[in-house]
Amino acid sequence: MDTLIELYDERAIENILAPDLFRPARIIYLCPTEMAQNRKHQDKLRDFFRRRGWEPEVLFLETSPFKADRILRQLQGIAQKYPDCAMDVTGGSDAALFAAGIFSSQTGIPAFTYSRKKNRFFDISGADFAEDLRCTLTYSVEDFFLMAGGTLLPGRVDNALLAKYLKDFDPFFRCFLRFRRQWNRIITYIQRISPSEYGKAPSLTVQGNYTVKGEHGSRVSANEQALRSLEQIGFLQDLTIVTGQSVSFRFRDRNIRSWLRDVGSVLELYTYKACIDSGLFNDVISSAVVRWDDVLGHASVSNEIDVMASQGVIPLFLSCKATEIKTEALNELAILRDRFGGKGAKAAIITTEPCIAAARHRAEKLDISIIDLEDLRNCQLVQCLTDIMSGQA
Repeated sequence: MDTLIELYDERAIENILAPDLFRPARIIYLCPTEMAQNRKHQDKLRDFFRRRGWEPEVLFLETSPFKADRILRQLQGIAQKYPDCAMDVTGGSDAALFAAGIFSSQTGIPAFTYSRKKNRFFDISGADFAEDLRCTLTYSVEDFFLMAGGTLLPGRVDNALLAKYLKDFDPFFRCFLRFRRQWNRIITYIQRISPSEYGKAPSLTVQGNYTVKGEHGSRVSANEQALRSLEQIGFLQDLTIVTGQSVSFRFRDRNIRSWLRDVGSVLELYTYKACIDSGLFNDVISSAVVRWDDVLGHASVSNEIDVMASQGVIPLFLSCKATEIKTEALNELAILRDRFGGKGAKAAIITTEPCIAAARHRAEKLDISIIDLEDLRNCQLVQCLTDIMSGQA
């Protein structure tokens, strides 16, 4: 097989797996007008293959997703020009699949498909080389964005540094659980007495009043127990509290400073570590910011995924919420999963609040797993991730 014919699909991974596994010299995509004319997206697809270590000839042939007779003629023309070809019928429209069936029957051109459930390729007609062939490909988080025409941008977290902090994340989360109800006020207090200075590196040494201004004219006082707990886990050093008057301490380093000034960091870091601890994933990223190029008439649209992990050819999208789950959050997560992961992708939303029935019902409709406060309190996050990836959640 020198040439592989791909029936272009909206789910990016359906266009990638067979070419990347079999690596023919030439790939011909039968695709709709918007893809056939989108040179930028075409170049990104070529860049993806180049990143994977090979440079096939990639051709894009415009076709109608609804005209089976036209698709059939185009397939016949391809076979005449490239007789040593085969056809992947994993994706594509109903009309394209109908035409592909006729084409394979008339010409004997090999046709095969991929089963996500079994993670194997199967011979449809004359493709003995694909029969019960296990898909051994492994993709990084960035690969899933690139294959769908997106770009991974730097997020709020330097993932290269997280490995040396792994031992800190469980104690940090236990501290959060102990003071969960006061956590917003605790973080607000730390923010107020450690303000950022524009144009200057943030100071690690902090000294401030015992009571400071909060939001909307409120007053926030130091939570002495919480500050001492943060000192016990090593996040704060040289803590001195004069009750009712002043507080001073030193952040252990700049990363700790950043995490103690962000309400949501503790759950994201704990989730990141759970993904690592599970041993399930070949890649994990915290704060994955993806830019969609040329979406809905805009030059670019960006979204952040709190934690994302990949297991072979299956991505997992995780949204971390320190609030009750809202419908908007579920919808956004489903859109990102479908856009960048495809049919086999997994998604879960993790909340530090109890999950109400209405949210669970909506999540079930969208095929999104829920991990809530009870699971977190019972230290079940790793088991929940395991169940999700095994299809038991």
